[in-house]
Amino acid sequence: MNTRSRLVPILLALSVVLGIGIGLFYANHFSGNRLSIINTGSNKLNYLLQIIDNNYVDTVNVNDLVEDAMPQILSELDPHSSYISASDAEETTEELRGSFSGIGVRFTMQKDTVNVMNVIKGGPSEKVGVLAGDRIIAADDSTLVGIDSRDVMKRLRGARGSKVKLTLRRHGYKKPLDITVVRGDVPVESVDGYFMLNNRTGYISVESFGENTYPEMLTALAQLNVRGMKELVIDLRGNRGGYMQTAIMMANEFLPSGQLVVYTEGRKSPREEYFTDGRGTFQRLPLIVLVDEMSASASEIFAGAIQDNDRGTIIGRRSFGKGLVQQPIEFKDGSVVRLTIARYYTPSGRCIQKPYVKGHGEDYENDLMARYERGEFFSADSIHQEGPEYKTRIGRTVYGGGGIMPDIFIPEDTTLYTSYYKEAQFSGLTIQYAFLFTDEHRSQLMRMRSVEDMEAWLKRQNLLENFARYGEEHGLKRRNLMLHRSAPLFERSLISNIIYNAQDQDWRLQYLCKSDPAVQEALRLFRDNASVPTLPADSTDVHKD
Repeated sequence: MNTRSRLVPILLALSVVLGIGIGLFYANHFSGNRLSIINTGSNKLNYLLQIIDNNYVDTVNVNDLVEDAMPQILSELDPHSSYISASDAEETTEELRGSFSGIGVRFTMQKDTVNVMNVIKGGPSEKVGVLAGDRIIAADDSTLVGIDSRDVMKRLRGARGSKVKLTLRRHGYKKPLDITVVRGDVPVESVDGYFMLNNRTGYISVESFGENTYPEMLTALAQLNVRGMKELVIDLRGNRGGYMQTAIMMANEFLPSGQLVVYTEGRKSPREEYFTDGRGTFQRLPLIVLVDEMSASASEIFAGAIQDNDRGTIIGRRSFGKGLVQQPIEFKDGSVVRLTIARYYTPSGRCIQKPYVKGHGEDYENDLMARYERGEFFSADSIHQEGPEYKTRIGRTVYGGGGIMPDIFIPEDTTLYTSYYKEAQFSGLTIQYAFLFTDEHRSQLMRMRSVEDMEAWLKRQNLLENFARYGEEHGLKRRNLMLHRSAPLFERSLISNIIYNAQDQDWRLQYLCKSDPAVQEALRLFRDNASVPTLPADSTDVHKD
């Protein structure tokens, strides 16, 4: 008994110590978890928003804070991860989707007024008699004068089948006209022009890679084939890209079976390769592709596949260098995050994406200006190939480092540029004058049956002198010597814009191609049977700077 009595206090003390120890362990464990939860990034942001909502001195709309923060967070990742608000998400997908619901006109803002440049063929406006040159001054009795072009678009677009009353001012009419348009599907054509450059050479201009681009291209190819096409120029200049799958289907039309078109790879995205299936109809058609500094994304996939498989010649200037793959992730409110999950690689293994530094978006956005300033647009010698070397299918050397470097470089010609011409262009006066001229002579222009007829007639209209007077009346001081030196540029700009206003982009491109150095170089290669790349005689390639 005595021994047992002595042990009781000791056992009680040990129990207390053990209890305190267990309590401290669990207290530290759970409080530590709580602190770590609060300090992890996502929960820390949520906690911050709660603190602001509960304690900030003024009333704050937390949803607005989130909307403002999302783009900033994504901009710290890379230049192409982005956040699209619910209100903008629909608009950003319309161009690539191939159609939208609206009234079917192309317009420009002139002196705060909506001026109809073209009425889309087969669209709702054409059916009720809206004409190119009409000024839309109101929609459903709400003025459109003096408002932003994006707000104009929101007023004119709407649900399919809905009606909108347009109030128009028309040349030759003293009083405004009221026309009711039933909104409907308006096609967005990504193949914006195709025609024969001569009796052998077809030409197709592709503006973007959307849902309907591939069938549009097949239609163009079929039409050109009927007209006797024996060789083809595909113009991707200014093409900002679109869907990767569209570029793959288009490349498949020209490449033999089993050739790699592109592959993608990322940290969480295993390498995925895309090969041709051999079903393309034009696998042997001589092919040349035109690119420039605005050719990006899907257009670079197509050009890279043609170049690395030695299928055709690439002509122009180094492409943009957008080779990041974005996956759209939609939120319940309709907003979308486009998150970069992988990179594009050409068949030779080149990464299309040009270098960037995370969080330095301004430098990335100014890259094209930097290229211009160091002379890259004017001389191939200004382009320093600093990326690793890769080999095409037959062993030609190509370089990584971003973008697609053409096989034949076409510099931007500035020999006729003057400060007078630049001011006329940047001020928009050439476009304004072209629109007014078209408006005054629309009936005559619409009677023209060919681009050649319209060009010949326009060249007899003393456009240059009339423009100089118009410019002087609108603040552009006349410079006779500069006017004379830049006369070919002025004529080209004015005539091309008038042709576009009176007809469409297809006619405009037909006119421009006649004096386009890249197109003329393509025609030379075809004449010399030199459109298919070969290794140089000494089996060496262009010297690397």
